[in-house]
Amino acid sequence: QLTESGGGVVQRGDSLRLSCGPSKGGFNEGLFNDYNIAWFRQAPGKVRDFVGAASWFGGSIYYADSAKGRFTIARLLGTKTVYLQMNNLEPEDTAVYYCAGRKSSLTGSGDRDNEFTYETWGQGTQVTVSS
Repeated sequence: QLTESGGGVVQRGDSLRLSCGPSKGGFNEGLFNDYNIAWFRQAPGKVRDFVGAASWFGGSIYYADSAKGRFTIARLLGTKTVYLQMNNLEPEDTAVYYCAGRKSSLTGSGDRDNEFTYETWGQGTQVTVSS
């Protein structure tokens, strides 16, 4: 229902910008801006981890501790896109990156990092960082 793009193979210290938006012919594009959007990542053999999230209006942004300082999330309502800007990438950032959406608030319940609370997902985009 969502789609990610922008992954690739880069070297340590490089940057990448991932994009998340409604998939064509699937998710109702008009509803995308009603959803809070989160980024998760899953490295080989590991569980899927929360990276960060943006509220439906883009005014509230949250980050996992591992993402603070190097990753930035931005949301553009007009283009129905949520970006994950990743700087100074390290081999440990190698993973499949997913975006996910939910209508329930990101605040208050403390569960914004719980993947099972998200209703719709993208197929993922691979990010590989070589040393």
